[in-house]
Amino acid sequence: MTITSLLELRLKPEALDAAPAVITETLEATRAFQGCLGVDVLRDTDDAAHVVLLERWASLEDDDAYRAWRQTPEGGSRLAEVLAAPPVLTRLSVDTDL
Repeated sequence: MTITSLLELRLKPEALDAAPAVITETLEATRAFQGCLGVDVLRDTDDAAHVVLLERWASLEDDDAYRAWRQTPEGGSRLAEVLAAPPVLTRLSVDTDL
């Protein structure tokens, strides 16, 4: 079953100029990770410091493996440098009963 993960980011106001390069660098590894079907970057039209990453994963297991990898030294990124708060993760699947 495919999974859609929404990663909500709150950027530091002083990091708005640096954030695109850091996010792009981070997403290169995300998009290359096994099971990643794609990532879109959505920016709030009223608040440039509010960004949502819309990630599509082949399975919950692939998403779990990715999240675990990001917690290792090899999976670390510079994303924390531009964040004003910890990211908020929401994972969704299609409900075929509705």
